Amino acid sequence: MLNKKFIQQLKSDYEKHEVERRQIISLSNVVLHDSKRVIFALHRGELNKAEEALVEIEKVLANLDKKFGQGRAEEEGAYKAAVEEYVEAKMFYEVMSGGKVDEIKGIKLCVDSYLGGISDLTGELVRRAVNMAAAGKMKEVEKISKAIGDIMAELVEFDMTGYLRTKYDQAKNNLRKMEQIIYEAKLRIRK
Repeated sequence: MLNKKFIQQLKSDYEKHEVERRQIISLSNVVLHDSKRVIFALHRGELNKAEEALVEIEKVLANLDKKFGQGRAEEEGAYKAAVEEYVEAKMFYEVMSGGKVDEIKGIKLCVDSYLGGISDLTGELVRRAVNMAAAGKMKEVEKISKAIGDIMAELVEFDMTGYLRTKYDQAKNNLRKMEQIIYEAKLRIRK
């Protein structure tokens, strides 16, 4: 009635998959945590520290790709979340260091990771703008506002659905926050 060889093979495959899963999740947690540290370093103006951390994160991502392949790693939600956080951190670093939101070379990333990370980038830019406004650096605030506007002008062209639609809506809300910051700052200047 039961093919024992088949069942044993299933068990073996399952156990292998679970070992891989635990390894992917563990390394993904490192990427996620370190990406958050990069973002905090950038908010403190520690570009060198952020750059060094990004290099280490990229080594972990390359190791994950080499060991498991992008397809296998992307089966795990922890990996997807980590890569999206990495994209957000990398893009924030690029903006903070005078670069552009652009393709990340040397690492294979899926479209969803880019779109989610870029959408989340707008939140970090708003946070930066709030700090700049508090410091009275309105030219920097206006520059950030323009960057968010440019990002949103591109994202609106995508017909995002599901999870990415939520990310897009959050980014759109960040644009509204930015507009409110500019508006309130101009009111204060007039007084």
